[in-house]
Amino acid sequence: MYYTKRGQIYIFFISFMIVCNKYNAILFGKINERMGELLKKKLDICNAFPMRMIAKEKEKITLNQILIIMGKLSHLYPTELWDNFENICAIPHPSKHEEKLVEWMQNWAKKNNIDCKKDKVGNLIFSKPATKGMENRTPVILQAHVDMVPQANSNKKHDFTKDPIEPMIGEDGWLRANGTTLGADDGIGGAAALAILASKKIAHGPLEVLLTIDEETGMTGAFGLKKGTLKGEILINLDSETEGEMYVGCAGGLDGVISMNYKQEMTPAGMKGFEVVVTGLNGGHSGMDIILGRANANKVMNRLLFKATEQCGARLFSFAGGNMRNAIPREAKAVVAIPEANEKTFTKLVNTFAKEVKREFAATEPNMTVKAKAVETPAKVLALGYQQRIINMIFALPNGVLRMSDSMENLVETSNNLAIVKVEKGKVEIASLMRSSVDSAKTAVGERMTAIAQLGGANIVLDGAYPGWNPNMESPILLTAKTVYKKKFKTEPKVMAIHAGLECALFSVNYPNWDMVSFGPTIMHPHSPDEKVNIASVGKFWDFLVELLKNIPVK
Repeated sequence: MYYTKRGQIYIFFISFMIVCNKYNAILFGKINERMGELLKKKLDICNAFPMRMIAKEKEKITLNQILIIMGKLSHLYPTELWDNFENICAIPHPSKHEEKLVEWMQNWAKKNNIDCKKDKVGNLIFSKPATKGMENRTPVILQAHVDMVPQANSNKKHDFTKDPIEPMIGEDGWLRANGTTLGADDGIGGAAALAILASKKIAHGPLEVLLTIDEETGMTGAFGLKKGTLKGEILINLDSETEGEMYVGCAGGLDGVISMNYKQEMTPAGMKGFEVVVTGLNGGHSGMDIILGRANANKVMNRLLFKATEQCGARLFSFAGGNMRNAIPREAKAVVAIPEANEKTFTKLVNTFAKEVKREFAATEPNMTVKAKAVETPAKVLALGYQQRIINMIFALPNGVLRMSDSMENLVETSNNLAIVKVEKGKVEIASLMRSSVDSAKTAVGERMTAIAQLGGANIVLDGAYPGWNPNMESPILLTAKTVYKKKFKTEPKVMAIHAGLECALFSVNYPNWDMVSFGPTIMHPHSPDEKVNIASVGKFWDFLVELLKNIPVK
């Protein structure tokens, strides 16, 4: 674990108390007192620090668990970055609801005497003069986004517009959140940029920081950035998720929303209602994690509905799965009516299907569950013709990896995420996010989706398109970054492209002359409640960023 000197002193003091007090009475009293304070702040501490450890006086308490209770991250290295990230976690900032965090950042800039402006779409632009002796360096822009993906486990009650994120330090060297996404994507990037701005010790040339809004649900901030707003010539994007890798290319994206109205009819006599749920899936980032072969809850549910219709005469009342276009759906729920005479057949079908699909995804979805329980029989169901069209259409829609790159090993070229399905109250909505590093391939997926929608008698709207970022292997900032990294860490960084949307692609439209590179710490499972960031990698990311700023070429 990477702790500051202040943190080491703090840990030594606590260790001394544990050793010196036979029954830890003083320590437990302080912990209980602190826990009371946290509970008043509506923090669910139970998952972070089991109450049984308080109850059993003689049970060993680890130092990391003590740090969790104290609710502090600033004992980690680098202190200034973690202080900022802790503040970011405390302020709700899901996509399209970043205003509180933006306001805090504006006040932070005022407090630290740093020039800060907000553009018309809500992006924040900070500027800072070069440190002494660095005035002749090429101007640099550090860039991150302020919003986060709001995802929570089904057993976690969390209002992302009101409740703070609850970070937990794990003994395995990773930082997680308590039952929700952590927001390390891209809170760590933003925290690092603010720390650079506030520092009076770090050497750098003319510096700007661009913090964009709404990156996760539409890249609104990047789309709205006007020409001539920034003066820098090198952009360093801090939104990548594997330390030791530098990104110089990314996929473009396209949103597709299929919609149609349907007719309902009275549920036939002699039917019994059932609620079917698919839960326990890992989900994840629809670009970064699409290559992992994880199950899509919407696809799994639809397969079961197809079988139940064919074998049991099931009639559909409602179907809902997924809630974010850029997150692989983890849960889905449907309500159906089954002829009473087929109840046993339906129960057997669900149990058999659950075993089969779990075997099918044994390597990627060990916690998947498919269950059905009796509920009140719905008064109405979809007219049979509409039901068949909708289920067939969802079955036919593409999902997952569609093509791998021919030019870069292990890079997904083209994919689709069947992200959201809503069938309720006479309306159908099916939302997908298509990605490709080849624009013509992305267009072709959109055309395929259009053809399937037309066959199903539905409408489709394709919008939100953004381009890919074409790699430039001769980029001057890439060559500088590789040299600095190798000298600092005695190893070559990997140069990569990413199957996800980076704002660099959009910036290149209005700022075609920007020289750009992207890197960051190691973050696993972004866009899901399993999101975690490796603490040591944050320290390494920081050291590299500081060293790179010192070595920016003369203009």
